Amino acid sequence: MRRVSIVCFFAWVFSVFDYTLFGTLLPAISDDYGWSSSTATNVSTWITLGTFVVSLAVGPMLDRWGRRNALAVTTAGAAVVSGLTALAGGKLSMILIRALSGLGYSEEVVNSVYLNEVYGNNRRRGFMYSFVQSGWPVGALLSALVSAVLLSTLGWHGVFLIATFPALVIVVLVRRLPESPTFVNLRRVRELRAEGRESEAVALARAAGVDTGEAGRLRDIFTPRLRRHTLCLSAAWLLNWMGIQVFSVLGTTVLTEAKGVSFDSALLVLILANAAGFAGYITHGYVGDRVGRRTTIIVGWLLGGVAMTLMLVGPSSSAFVVPLYMLGLFFLLGPYAALLFYMSESYPAKVRGIGPNTAHIMGPIGAIAGSAVLSVLLGSELSMGTAAFFAGAVGIFLSGVVMLGTRRVDQDLRRPAGRPAPAGTPAA
Repeated sequence: MRRVSIVCFFAWVFSVFDYTLFGTLLPAISDDYGWSSSTATNVSTWITLGTFVVSLAVGPMLDRWGRRNALAVTTAGAAVVSGLTALAGGKLSMILIRALSGLGYSEEVVNSVYLNEVYGNNRRRGFMYSFVQSGWPVGALLSALVSAVLLSTLGWHGVFLIATFPALVIVVLVRRLPESPTFVNLRRVRELRAEGRESEAVALARAAGVDTGEAGRLRDIFTPRLRRHTLCLSAAWLLNWMGIQVFSVLGTTVLTEAKGVSFDSALLVLILANAAGFAGYITHGYVGDRVGRRTTIIVGWLLGGVAMTLMLVGPSSSAFVVPLYMLGLFFLLGPYAALLFYMSESYPAKVRGIGPNTAHIMGPIGAIAGSAVLSVLLGSELSMGTAAFFAGAVGIFLSGVVMLGTRRVDQDLRRPAGRPAPAGTPAA
């Protein structure tokens, strides 16, 4: 398990590295192409929409091709996108190439599904996964560091080329990992059914605790049993990413314009905030194993919304703003360590890729919505503090409220509470 966890951690680090690198280098790219601020914003928006479309493919890939193969494809996708970005010749090619970064963005869903099945019923599995998920702040900081060190000598093209190679190394390592036991059993059940050996397929499915049907389809996650769960998870991702867009992606703007923090100080605060996010992942992974991941997510996001609200409405002194901003990001980002793992536990094995991925892809849509609402409110002559409250803090709080509509899951047996476990291994 240790080797699998390490490879998945670095796969996520370098996927995040590529995913955040574009935003980090966008000013340099804009200067090189002569883009105005509005043009750069439009390009970024179209890329986000393209990311959404490409991400749609990852769920079916997980359920049909396997967890390990999906991990290899998404990590390779991040590497290829980095290399192709260096060759982009303008707006259209940049949009088409960066849309493929949806593969790297979805790598965390692949990690959560794969590791959920590899860890099995280990009672510390959420805590173990939180270290893998903490690759987000590590990858984001690595992106900023490499850009700061190499941009002046290699230019933005060279930085993207450098980003290609470590991800390719991880792809080689991924190919040496084992497939998850759950998918191995699922694949064998499907083979037996295809050969007409129905009784053997049913017996194996019962013994292994997996589904007896074919590979899951999108409509399977909107059956009466799963519909509300899927809709609430999707809404939670959308609403929460509105908060991420406002307070994390646009954090320097909010801090400088709403609270009067200097730009240099705001950059330092963002570095500290990534450290707070790392601590948040580990803490929420640990707590989720003990009090339940669903409860941990709900409480964390409710507290995150409250912390960001207090930061916006309180005094503008650094002694007040900085601790509350870091606390807000601790509770905004940290619950994702519990959320990703919870989602893979909450769906049957045959739709364990499609289900979580359908909710996950609402993140980029939430980011667009957060920027749009913030822009509209600012255009209505509201202050940055008020606009950030409605566009971000409210979204964070509501994401916690919406999570109340999701399914309760028995974490020890990885099955919905109250349902009997099948014979053999626990239900997957």
